[in-house]
Amino acid sequence: MEELRLGAIHRYANIYRSESVVGDNIENSRNCHYCFDLAGEAENVKYSNWGTYGLKDSYDTGPGTGGKSEMVYEGVSIGVNNGNCAFGTIVWYSNGVRYGFNCHSSQNLFGCVSVRSKQYCILNKQYTKEEYEALVPKIIEHVNAMPYRDAKGREYRYGDFFPVEISPFFYNDTIAQEYFPLTKERAAGEGYPWQDPKEKAYQPTKIAEDLPDSIRDVPDSIMNEVIACAHGGTCRHGCSTAFKIIPAELAFYRQFDLPLPQFCPNCRHHARLAQRNPMKLWSRKCQCQSGQGTYRNTAAHFHGDSPCPNEFQTTYAPERPETVYCEQCYQAEVA
Repeated sequence: MEELRLGAIHRYANIYRSESVVGDNIENSRNCHYCFDLAGEAENVKYSNWGTYGLKDSYDTGPGTGGKSEMVYEGVSIGVNNGNCAFGTIVWYSNGVRYGFNCHSSQNLFGCVSVRSKQYCILNKQYTKEEYEALVPKIIEHVNAMPYRDAKGREYRYGDFFPVEISPFFYNDTIAQEYFPLTKERAAGEGYPWQDPKEKAYQPTKIAEDLPDSIRDVPDSIMNEVIACAHGGTCRHGCSTAFKIIPAELAFYRQFDLPLPQFCPNCRHHARLAQRNPMKLWSRKCQCQSGQGTYRNTAAHFHGDSPCPNEFQTTYAPERPETVYCEQCYQAEVA
């Protein structure tokens, strides 16, 4: 399978029905730069990932932002009919929210948590429209004059996202570690909280190498076994070192004639992630007729027998073995 994959050509990016777009896994969008996994109808967006349908005029947004939202800046899960929201997390159906967390169906909030159907609130306290509009500029001025300093001496003023040191989560317990993995030492150097894996006291009753190759040879008693993960906790994937097979899982494997897994769920999850390209771009030239790779063209191309002059940004790093084609050359081969 690997030989077949390396012998094929690879499109520089999965971009469909889009205009002026740079990134990967984007469809039906325009004017989007350095974006990944945009679901569609995105417009004028930069530095966004996992954007849901209809995100517009937004910058530096994280997972779950969109849902016909616009003018979102530095937000995570700011989605579903939002407008003019910044520096927040899990804010839906709202407008004019700054530094909000888990706030919904509200307008004109500043520094609020878990507010519902409110407007003109600061730190969850209700104000009149006039009081709110007079007080917010004073708070911003004060924050800029006396910025928050973290343990690394970094200053946070109005316009910066929440300091990472107040995060309630450990870096290696978040999906950040999955897409942007760090060592414990590097995380500590950046000031990110870290939690060492807890020692597992599982007592495996079966090792992965002893599992039957065919699911047809697996008895129901396998559900009583504690199976040792083939990694044995030696990887950096949060290996649980052992796992069990549950009834619904065994039924699934039997239905589709799949062999039992040899790795724990965490290791399997990371193995699937490894098949995705990273959320990072490299500037490269099209490899068509470049003399690199084993693939030979089967159709005529616009550049004739000379190397293709097209350049692009792609999630395929230069040192990877795949043969990467620009859109024109790729379409010429697969048409």
